[in-house]
Amino acid sequence: MAHAAFAASYHGAVRTLDRQEWQDRAAAHERRVDGWTAGHLQRRKAGRAHPVEDFLFTYYGQRPGRLRQWHPGAGVLLLEASDYGPGYVNVPGGAILDVAAILPKRTALLEYATALLAATASRPAQLGCFGLHEWAMVYRAEEVRHSSQPLRLPPERIAEVVERRGVRCSHFDAFRFFTEPARPLNVLQPTREAQVELEQPGCLHANMDLYKWAYKLSPLISSDLVADCFALAREIREVDMRASPYDLAALGYRPIAIESAEGRTEYAATQRAFAERAAPLRERLLVECRRLMNLDIS
Repeated sequence: MAHAAFAASYHGAVRTLDRQEWQDRAAAHERRVDGWTAGHLQRRKAGRAHPVEDFLFTYYGQRPGRLRQWHPGAGVLLLEASDYGPGYVNVPGGAILDVAAILPKRTALLEYATALLAATASRPAQLGCFGLHEWAMVYRAEEVRHSSQPLRLPPERIAEVVERRGVRCSHFDAFRFFTEPARPLNVLQPTREAQVELEQPGCLHANMDLYKWAYKLSPLISSDLVADCFALAREIREVDMRASPYDLAALGYRPIAIESAEGRTEYAATQRAFAERAAPLRERLLVECRRLMNLDIS
């Protein structure tokens, strides 16, 4: 693909990064990711697991090595970067992502992600769930999901809290892990098909999933945005587990005791703060998704 033809397909919106700039950005990204992955890789080699630090690598499908790879995103010419890697083509002056080859394979994903992100952003944040989705995952369970971690309350007390408070979970990928006895206690019955209709920006899991949509659209989405979404998701996962019925004190995590009024107040305040921090990331993702959808690659 010639550089001129590529520029025309982007309506002239090709940006350039000189060699020093893109090398510096790639190196900074690698250092940032290494700080997140080092412990996970060591534990994986030793056959150990961490319920907070390893979650984003075990639940989501992005491997640490792929997260570490830096991509500038669609429409960025890397000067003096011939043979940059798979998915890139050499053009006069450097290398650029071969969007014409990659984008058609992501069309359905891009359309769904755009619809979901836009619908979520259009709704007010609901802050009344108090993290009880994690409690519903162990409610009257025969086998506890994170069996390597102790519970900080006896099973009968967990059941009492769930039954007294009820569950208000709108996120299908949390609901699908509920125990069978817990499902009827949820005010909603989320399905994959209804996800666009139900997702709302106060949900911790919906905000963690910004990372999922960003990495699934990589390398069309810049690695800087993917990493920003990962950083937020990492913090959210910590709060998610601190508000759970698990006792993670031995790992250094103070519980958010949502069974108490004080704990619920703390959780809602933290949830609100995450929703506010997620909003600009969701908007950045939406801008990129809509830009990709409007590209003429014919």
